[in-house]
Amino acid sequence: MSDAPVSESYDEPYLETCCRSTLHRLLLCASTGRPTGLKDQPCLERLERLGLSELRADGRFVITQDGLKRHREEIGPTG
Repeated sequence: MSDAPVSESYDEPYLETCCRSTLHRLLLCASTGRPTGLKDQPCLERLERLGLSELRADGRFVITQDGLKRHREEIGPTG
């Protein structure tokens, strides 16, 4: 048995560069949101499955509170 210190494990799903970029675009769009049908649609859908974005009834994706938290952790502070 090792006496090495136990580190915390990182259990968040990895975000590909394209998905991190999409998360940042969602932040920049704020309440306007991003429409469906754009080239980043697969990333928007993945972020939705992870709970980092949501698709509103008007067909636009917006960032969630969990998405804002993840953005701060992986991309940086927002202000």
